[in-house]
Amino acid sequence: MGAFLGHLIMGLDLSMLSFFGIVGLSGVVVNDSLILINAVNRLRTQGVPLQEAVLRGGTLRFRAVILTTLTTFAGLTPLILERSLQARFLIPMAVSLGFGVLFATFITLILIPCGYMIFEDVRRGPGGLA
Repeated sequence: MGAFLGHLIMGLDLSMLSFFGIVGLSGVVVNDSLILINAVNRLRTQGVPLQEAVLRGGTLRFRAVILTTLTTFAGLTPLILERSLQARFLIPMAVSLGFGVLFATFITLILIPCGYMIFEDVRRGPGGLA
């Protein structure tokens, strides 16, 4: 979603390289989500209650997720803003990756923990027992 919004903001058409950027973006998003879920799972195995484990896991991995986002977007910004003929070929890929990672950060930090808690509620069943 963020990649498509980035193309709209920048006034670019989607191209094959845009989709290459989206593929690269999926790796960054999966990595951010995995480190968050891994932190929560480690806390759960230590006996921390579900809600506290999700809150502490988000707090523990917040810096890693934000730094990944900021460094990726900051590194791609010069390419996104470049206007030379040689760079125009790569700009759609950089826009997909840069704007996508900005959008995905909020998904990772908000929706992934919410989804984790919902999944645990569903797994426990109607009685609430695992």
